[in-house]
Amino acid sequence: MPHQNKGDKMADFTYVTPYSSANRLSETVKKCQGRTAIVFLRYYGCRMCQLDMLDYAEQYEAIRAAGGQLLVVLQSDPAKLAAQIAQGELPFEIVCDPDQKLYREFDIRPASSKETMKDESTAAKAARIAKLGLVHGDYEGEELQLPAAFVVDHDLNVTWAHYGQVISDTPTAEELASLVR
Repeated sequence: MPHQNKGDKMADFTYVTPYSSANRLSETVKKCQGRTAIVFLRYYGCRMCQLDMLDYAEQYEAIRAAGGQLLVVLQSDPAKLAAQIAQGELPFEIVCDPDQKLYREFDIRPASSKETMKDESTAAKAARIAKLGLVHGDYEGEELQLPAAFVVDHDLNVTWAHYGQVISDTPTAEELASLVR
């Protein structure tokens, strides 16, 4: 499938979380008043992804106050995540896609090399990671995977789409809050 763009209709899909299976995107988007942000990261052991999820969790109330919700898609195994994260520990759902089916379906490609997946913003996030003492966990999925983010309405119409150019190219919770209204 080609890149998702603003105005496209996102394909509905069934997904699993660490704690449930057979969830349907078309049903999930109706659980909030506003829109749903879907952020594709790499995997739970990735420190850059841990930082993004920590920021999303700490600032989730802004997304909720805007009437929206967030799904974070990871290339992680649901059973592994269930053993690492207690149910309800994060205020958003994690969609587990260890086979990277959704990444392929929405044309979210990896970088061509480790060198091309970094820039100045990556260095700034790496400094925060070091300061927080985040520890790298298990490697899963595609190590060179780049992020992407989408916002969809109740009918799965894409109202915003972004394909990251480097690993740190993810929207902030504040940006997502402004997009899910």
